[in-house]
Amino acid sequence: MTQGAEQNYRASGFHQAVGFGKNPALLMVDFVEAYLDKSSPLYAGVELVRDRCIELLGIAREAGIHIFHSNVSYRPGSPDGGMFRRKLPLLKVFEEGSPLAAFASGLEPAAGESVISKQYASAFFATPLASSLTVLGVDSVLIAGVTTSGCVRASALDALQHGFRSIVVKDAVGDRHPDPHEANLFDLQAKYSDLVSVNEVREYLESRK
Repeated sequence: MTQGAEQNYRASGFHQAVGFGKNPALLMVDFVEAYLDKSSPLYAGVELVRDRCIELLGIAREAGIHIFHSNVSYRPGSPDGGMFRRKLPLLKVFEEGSPLAAFASGLEPAAGESVISKQYASAFFATPLASSLTVLGVDSVLIAGVTTSGCVRASALDALQHGFRSIVVKDAVGDRHPDPHEANLFDLQAKYSDLVSVNEVREYLESRK
C-alpha cells in the first residue's frame, strides 16, 4: 500500500495496537504440502515463509505456550465441503489421503499440540478452537501460516470477534501473489489485528520468563 493510504487511515484513527496480552497461544494456519509442491494448484512459492514458521514454532515450543495447528480436511468426495468446496473445486487436494494435505516438513504437530481440522477458511468456524482457547485462559492468538488473504485473514478476524487479541506474525504468513498479501496485511492491521515480526514475538516470549 502507498504511504498516502497509511497516512489517510492513521489520520482517521485506524492502525491502533492492542498489544500481546498475558497468556498467548500460537495458531499455525494450514501449512501443508499443497502450498509447497509445485505440481499443486495451490502452490504459493512460500518456502521462505515456511522457514520463518519453523523458526516461530521453535520459539513457541521453547517458551512453552499453547500451540494449535489447523488444516483443511474433507471426506472422500467432499460431501462435507459445502459451498466453499463448490466455489473452489481445487480444494479436492484436501480430501483424506491426499499427500498434498500432509503438514509441511518441519511443521508437523508435536505431541501435546492440538490439530484443528476444518472445512472452511477460518480455524474458528464450526470448530472447538474458541472454546479450547477460553478454557486454557488464552487472551491473545499469534497467527502464522497460509494464505494471508484466505485462511489467515479469516482466522485473524474471527480471533478478534471471539474476544482474543489478534496478532498476525507478518513475516510468517504468505500468499501466492504479493498484491493480495500486502493488501490484506494492511487491512488487518488497520481494523482487526496487530502485525508483529518473528523477532518481536521472540523478544516478547523471552520477556515472560
